Amino acid sequence: MFTRSSGILMPVFSLPSPYGIGNLGKEAYRFVDFLASSGQTWWQILPLGPTSYGDSPYQSFSTFAGNPYFIDPDTLIREGLLTKKEALSYDWGSDPRNIDYEKIYLSRTDLLRKAFLRDPDSSRKIDEFKKVNAWAEDYALFMALKKKYGMKSWIEWPDRDIRTREPSAVLRAKEELREDIDLGIYIQYLFDVQWTKLKAYANGLGIKILGDLPIYVALDSSDVWADPDNFLLDSDHLPREVAGVPPDAFSDEGQLWGNPLYNWQRMESDGYSWWIRRIEQAARWYDSIRIDHFRGFDSYWAVPFGEETAISGQWVKGPGLKFINTMTSWFSNVDFIAEDLGILTDSVRDLLRDSKLPGMKVLEFAFDPGSDSDYLPHNHNENSVCYAGTHDNDTIIGWIKSSPVKNIRFAKKYLGVKTNAELPEALIRAGMGSVSKLFICQMQDYLGLDTEARINTPSTLGGNWCWRADKGYLSKKLSNRIRTLSETYGRFFYKP
Repeated sequence: MFTRSSGILMPVFSLPSPYGIGNLGKEAYRFVDFLASSGQTWWQILPLGPTSYGDSPYQSFSTFAGNPYFIDPDTLIREGLLTKKEALSYDWGSDPRNIDYEKIYLSRTDLLRKAFLRDPDSSRKIDEFKKVNAWAEDYALFMALKKKYGMKSWIEWPDRDIRTREPSAVLRAKEELREDIDLGIYIQYLFDVQWTKLKAYANGLGIKILGDLPIYVALDSSDVWADPDNFLLDSDHLPREVAGVPPDAFSDEGQLWGNPLYNWQRMESDGYSWWIRRIEQAARWYDSIRIDHFRGFDSYWAVPFGEETAISGQWVKGPGLKFINTMTSWFSNVDFIAEDLGILTDSVRDLLRDSKLPGMKVLEFAFDPGSDSDYLPHNHNENSVCYAGTHDNDTIIGWIKSSPVKNIRFAKKYLGVKTNAELPEALIRAGMGSVSKLFICQMQDYLGLDTEARINTPSTLGGNWCWRADKGYLSKKLSNRIRTLSETYGRFFYKP
């Protein structure tokens, strides 16, 4: 599967741009060039879907659709569909290091509508896109209905007939909202074209895309609204139970995620066709797929819908190895990674071993004195992916400042350094030197940034998914440093 290599975790939204959020334009191509010159093989990104409440890429309006915010206006300007004056006339936010999602939400669709109305080939593009993307019209109808109902969650729509997708109601809605539906499909066409070109450019330079597939989809999504039989819903299409994790040492109430649970029995009956369609789409976007919350395939925490905490949930047996083998055999050309973090049972470990998928080793979790942690480099195995930290962790500098003194003291002893200032480089070197086939480091850690550059703090609302890099963040000096590390530890990918 994986050859010995390394890569960088950098969300698309964190790239610089004059439009308030990173996109698929020149800065994305510039980052790919940087990866190539630095001897890297992988660009890891976060989910690409359109974000909903909380701005999290793990709570998307669709698991199949792309994020309209990532469409590059400058490309549309070069194509004659927009003008530079139009693109810069909106308020995209005043802080180049921080995303103001409200301002982007209020402006981006309006800007893309101008391109849609100006494109003489829009009808042809829409028809062609629908032919090869069966999900597109349902998604566009869903978003048009959300606009009609003030962006409320679909379970709160006042008209039960459209909420439960009565055929006559769906037909009326398609007629009433045709322009908004066509706009939604056109926007997905634009995203698809721009992403496909960027991925082809990256692959041409030997750079592969490592994507992230959340195990669950959002309740407020076209996925649940359009395919209710695949989820555990009642006769009114409300969830019977929702996902979460039980109380633990970090939370007395557990975590109530609120995602609807799958009807695994129904999914198995048709050979997991919904999952096959889902991964087919992901496999078009990514060269390798990290499956989030892998333990949920062994057993998952089910909480009655309407509960305010996760305390009253219970463990339910998941689909197990039969499902995993179906996916890996169907997509034999895709490398999967299992996100196996958290408290694991023997049955979860057995599932990971039997699946033969590589798990994850996070160095920021390793240095608890007195325990022989699986995350310590001397305990890594070749069939694994080593991270300094993930998008849910603090930056290395932030981790050093916030960790117990005893942990940092042990880390310095283990890594053979005397000062905290030496730790970030030592931690990265430990990851590079690990026997794990793949090593991933966050871009913020190569830049030496503090907690202000943290991507996400789990179980918190606000302030997450906002960090953006400065325009001048890439340099030849940094590229040479990363390249030297990759060469030293046998992860270097030569690109002439």
